[in-house]
Amino acid sequence: MKAKLIRPNKVYDEDGNIIEVKMWRVDPSSDKFHGYKYSLVYIVGGERVIGYDNGEGRGDHRHYSNRMEPYKFRGLKKLTEDFYRDVERYREESL
Repeated sequence: MKAKLIRPNKVYDEDGNIIEVKMWRVDPSSDKFHGYKYSLVYIVGGERVIGYDNGEGRGDHRHYSNRMEPYKFRGLKKLTEDFYRDVERYREESL
């Protein structure tokens, strides 16, 4: 199956930072066993500060500032909740 975009969303917060969420339905594979490809990013001043993705061959993982760590995928709803929780945490820490 060709990847099918199921959720595209790009918004700017009140400070002009970018929040972009893209999710695709794909055939399950060894690195996308759940059948989803995704990219959720929070961009501040032109730099990604929060990111959740499962790029080719890298599996599910998240970026927080300069750290990258594995992410346990538990569904699209939980993925979205975790991402927005991290965005809020980053914003609070940056005040």
